[in-house]
Amino acid sequence: MTKPFPLQPLVHLAHQKNDAATRKFGKLNQQQQAAQARLETLLQYRRDYQAQFQEAVQTGMGQTDLRNFQNFILRLDEAIAQQRETVERALSSMQAGRDELEDTQRKMKSFDTLAQRHAESEKKLAAKSEQRLQDEHTGRHATFKATSAQNES
Repeated sequence: MTKPFPLQPLVHLAHQKNDAATRKFGKLNQQQQAAQARLETLLQYRRDYQAQFQEAVQTGMGQTDLRNFQNFILRLDEAIAQQRETVERALSSMQAGRDELEDTQRKMKSFDTLAQRHAESEKKLAAKSEQRLQDEHTGRHATFKATSAQNES
C-alpha cells in the first residue's frame, strides 16, 4: 500500500497560487494594452487637432480662436503626459505580475518534482515488496516440492 504524499496540500496550494498569478498577469496585460490604446488615441487626436490648427492659421483665424486652439492643445498635451505615466505604471505592474507568475511557476514545478519523486519511490517500494512476496512464495513452493519428493522416496 502506497503512502500519500505528505506535502500534497502544498502542491495543491502551489497550483492555486499559480492559477491566481496567471489570471492576475492576464488582467494586468489587458490593463496595459488598454492604457496604451488610450495613449495612441490621444496622440492621434492631437495630430489631427494640430493639423486643423495649422490649416486654420493659414486660412486666417481670430485671436480668440487662436487662443482656444492653443489652450486645447496644451490640455491635450497634459492628458497625453498623464496617460504616458499611466502606461509606465501599467508596464511596471505587468512586470511585477510577470515576476510573480514566474516565481509561482518555479515553486509549483518544485513541488510537482517532489511529488513525482515520492510517487516513483513508492512504486519502487511496492515493486520490492511484490518481489519479496514472489520470492517467498517461490521459496515455499520449492520447499514444499522438495519435501513432497523426499516423502515419496
